[in-house]
Amino acid sequence: MTKTSPDAAVVLKLDGITKRFGALTANGDVSLSLRKGEILALLGENGAGKTTLMNILFGHYVADEGTVEVLTEDGSLTELDPGSPHAALNAGIGMVHQHFTLAENLTALENILLGTEPLLALKSGRARARERLSDLMTGSGLIVDLDARISTLSVGEKQRVEILKALYRNARVLVLDEPTAVLTPQESDTLFATLKKLAADGLGIIFISHKLDEVIAASHRVAVLRGGRKVADQPTEGCDKRQLAELMVGKTVPESTRDSQVPGAARLILSSVTTGAGRDALHSVDLELLSGEILGIAGVSGNGQGTLAKVISGLLPPSSGTIALDGEVLTSADARRMIDTGIARIPEDRHKDGIVGPMSVAENLAIETIRKPQNQRFGFLRFEAIARRAKDAIVAYDIRCQGDKAPARLLSGGNIQKIVLARTLDASPSVVLAAQPSRGLDVGATSDVHRRLLEARARGAGVILISEDLDELLRLSDRIAVMHRGNLSQPDKTETLDRATLGLRMAGQSKEQAA
Repeated sequence: MTKTSPDAAVVLKLDGITKRFGALTANGDVSLSLRKGEILALLGENGAGKTTLMNILFGHYVADEGTVEVLTEDGSLTELDPGSPHAALNAGIGMVHQHFTLAENLTALENILLGTEPLLALKSGRARARERLSDLMTGSGLIVDLDARISTLSVGEKQRVEILKALYRNARVLVLDEPTAVLTPQESDTLFATLKKLAADGLGIIFISHKLDEVIAASHRVAVLRGGRKVADQPTEGCDKRQLAELMVGKTVPESTRDSQVPGAARLILSSVTTGAGRDALHSVDLELLSGEILGIAGVSGNGQGTLAKVISGLLPPSSGTIALDGEVLTSADARRMIDTGIARIPEDRHKDGIVGPMSVAENLAIETIRKPQNQRFGFLRFEAIARRAKDAIVAYDIRCQGDKAPARLLSGGNIQKIVLARTLDASPSVVLAAQPSRGLDVGATSDVHRRLLEARARGAGVILISEDLDELLRLSDRIAVMHRGNLSQPDKTETLDRATLGLRMAGQSKEQAA
């Protein structure tokens, strides 16, 4: 990748940033700079302090110590008013969050203009805005239908709208959080080509990612946080994935690999299952999961994977079609029965569906088996037994928390996922539904998730892995099917597939159509 000039102006400077939450130091004396035209990758474990640092930059948090300076139009660095997102926007700092902040019922143009016009303006300057946006789209390559409602756009198009929002506000610094988490490989390639073009035109870019391949391919420089402190800040050239992973975690990270294994009989069979409405509906879906295999489901977010997960979890009954487990058709499949019959789930949204935030770690670990004799007797909870098993799980799964009585909502995303894994896998289920199990996790936590899914496979469980991370699918899956607009393809053996083929199928195309 083309190097940035060492003489390029510094557009952003964070100096000695410290932020404490009680006894926890989220950021400890962190200093970071960004030059004009530079792409900086910010890495770190879950809980390393990346999000806190970016929230301070954007004015959502106020640092206990340290300053943020930005380049002004006259070419000087000026301290940014702390705790003011409005000041950050006015200073030319734009942020694109992993979960987009768009109004689905408005058009792309209306979303871009939100907040840029006075509330009492007699009329909107739509004509001038369209002309300026047309120039921005031509110059950046971020082409989108300005009159289309956000609800009708693809994930990649929504991301373009978010970036155009920032550029329309004259952003000189653009921050992107996990920008490729929900994109196809082709969309990811297009995004990074766009970012390189924007950087060449002088935009300073910071992107947070756990995908080390894209970090190495797309960034000029990489900064690593560990335990709230900066442990590395160096040119990306010459870095490799192993080195970056070790800097993030502080030790060698083992990579789980799938070994050869002959699968057994069918565990779970879906036959002509139809249910749901709209884009996320299922249309006559057939699926066969064998014991001792991992069946991967690829697809762009919103193409029916969420509905499929609800059906398998018992949260949504089929309108038509059948579900059979170990040869027995389930005539009434609710969530409780699915758990009792040996189907365990790792939900896509671990915060919303994986835990009850105010409840303790111990209570969350026991919540799905609370009626079983191990947790209650004669209607009375066995608190000592619940606590004992929780303490064992905390050690076995390396759940980093302030003891088994700590509220689950205080844990990082990676540690919440470990609670879900411990609850799901310790029951030795016959079927494991893992929906986006490593989304947003660092390399260490991802490695642990992969190892435990492979262990479940080795003991004979059937694992359905729903993921938008193609590297994850190709590494773990024995077979991979693709879901597009509610239709599930026939699975192919992983050895016959590659990223490009899967990416085209996710977009509803084949190699022949793309040629």
